Amino acid sequence: MSALRLSMKRFPHYLNRVLRPDANWLRNLPTNRAWGLVMVASVGFATYGFTVGAWRAPEMGGYVAIKMPLLVMLTLGCNGLLNGLLGMLLHGTLSFRQSLMALLWANATAGVLLASIAPITLGLAWNAPAPDAANAVSAHAGYLLTHTILMAAVGIFSNLHLYRLLHGNGERGSLPTLFAWLAGNGLLGAQFSYILRPFFGSPNLKVAFIREDAFEGTFYESVWRSVLHITDGKEMESAVVLLFSLVALIIFHTRPEKNLPNK
Repeated sequence: MSALRLSMKRFPHYLNRVLRPDANWLRNLPTNRAWGLVMVASVGFATYGFTVGAWRAPEMGGYVAIKMPLLVMLTLGCNGLLNGLLGMLLHGTLSFRQSLMALLWANATAGVLLASIAPITLGLAWNAPAPDAANAVSAHAGYLLTHTILMAAVGIFSNLHLYRLLHGNGERGSLPTLFAWLAGNGLLGAQFSYILRPFFGSPNLKVAFIREDAFEGTFYESVWRSVLHITDGKEMESAVVLLFSLVALIIFHTRPEKNLPNK
């Protein structure tokens, strides 16, 4: 009991360190700190994940509470080598372990932020029209859009947090490194999220941990079909739209850093 009380007293201090890390910590990585970040990220994403699936059914909430932390850990684990190599290619000084720790830190921050809004999103799920209501489809669309906006906002804040961590550590290519990591993790994470769907639980589909056709097709094929639908099946126009979007993203993400001090 005394150990539990001591842990509870230290917990607010630990959260403060997660949200306001010292960049020098990346040079000193004890194992217990890594496991602490894993725990914070997992609990945060699981807490929020339950509120995401709870609208469809409590069982769905339990499934999403498992799948959200799993999605993060699968993405970081499978991309660990790539993230380390990208950091080195972009003139960074972080080792593979340090790169993984920096990204884990950003996800722990996101987990804390998501857990902090979980009571609000749980109330949203509680007060939204039931999945069997006449307007369930519209409610599902609004519910999905609300959570998408919330997760996008949390993602922006956590990535800014990651940039400050990299730049404070004296990384010369901190901005290109950040965008390279986001691109690599986004590409793999999108496919993992496609496999692990559903997360929100469509009202016209039964509750399940993953869909029966989880390994059929890819996230990118579904995007291509969506673009084809928008362009009325015209493949040339669809390819131009995707190519233009890709070029715009590359131009935006590879702008040179200006007026940034070298530490």
